[in-house]
Amino acid sequence: MGLNIAEIIPRKVVEFSELKGKTIAIDAYNTIYQFLSTIRQSDGTPLMDSKKRITSHLSGLFYRNINLMQEGVKLIYVFDGVPPELKFKTNMRRSEIKDEAREKYKQARDEEDIEGMGKYARQFVRLTPEILEDSKKLLEALGIAVVQAPSEGEAQASEIAKHSAYAVGSQDYDSLLFGATRLIQNLTLSRKRKTVSGYIYISPEMIELEHVLNVLGINLEQLICLGILVGTDYNPGGIKGIGQRKALEIVKKYRYPVQIFKSVENLLENQENKFDWQEIFSLFKNPDIEKNPEINFPKLDREKIKRILVIEHDFSEERVTNALDKLNLALDNRKQKTLF
Repeated sequence: MGLNIAEIIPRKVVEFSELKGKTIAIDAYNTIYQFLSTIRQSDGTPLMDSKKRITSHLSGLFYRNINLMQEGVKLIYVFDGVPPELKFKTNMRRSEIKDEAREKYKQARDEEDIEGMGKYARQFVRLTPEILEDSKKLLEALGIAVVQAPSEGEAQASEIAKHSAYAVGSQDYDSLLFGATRLIQNLTLSRKRKTVSGYIYISPEMIELEHVLNVLGINLEQLICLGILVGTDYNPGGIKGIGQRKALEIVKKYRYPVQIFKSVENLLENQENKFDWQEIFSLFKNPDIEKNPEINFPKLDREKIKRILVIEHDFSEERVTNALDKLNLALDNRKQKTLF
């Protein structure tokens, strides 16, 4: 589910040296979900502490953000609020898919199918209130700004990227439809990522909205229409039979939203999953966001970090201390260079 326009979107590989001193607004839910899905054992078991509480997200947030901060990247994590009513259908379908995956996991476990267990366990991840609250506490202890969006986190992150940050950091493309000036994907120092089928090699990639629109020969409203034709979180699957390239042809030919959707109204009327394109268009064009959200960067608190990770969740004190020492060294070196 979600917006998939990867085939037609131009992008470029970026080095972390290009991001030094830049502020990036991170789509928190997207990132935490990624950690919960990927930081697991081969049989799908997540990292847990002695009380059987999941800690995969804390491990991912701590080590990835420490690395990014060492590279001179400043971070703002933006959390989702109440989703638009249209998204409830999508969330209900996702919940059904998770329940199906849980049943398949149980079957694989009964059959001692380790590969199957690993595959299905990643598919029924849920973001609980406890996971989100623990994530916020750790981020603030790391000196990272936390922003609570009134609704969609990506919409709020996109707004922040227009005024207070350099880019949005997310694996999804939705932020482009919300008007984010830049989107950075694969924002990790790791050069490989574990997937169900094995490891794939990755590099951070930047997508610039202005460049996308110039290359495709369209404007932002047409890009929103293209997304709706292909399918977004508000209308999963889009219009049956219309892929990314066909959608691009349609929006370039008919140009205006009303004409674009008039040209496909027969296809829309004849499919099972009908939707109101104007309602979806409005959600992207005028999202529920805070125009000037308060952004505070707290001080890094070593003792609080150790309390959360080592005392509360059984992380290795040596590893946590070593990571914090490396960060302090990088920050001290940066201060000295600035003084000189």
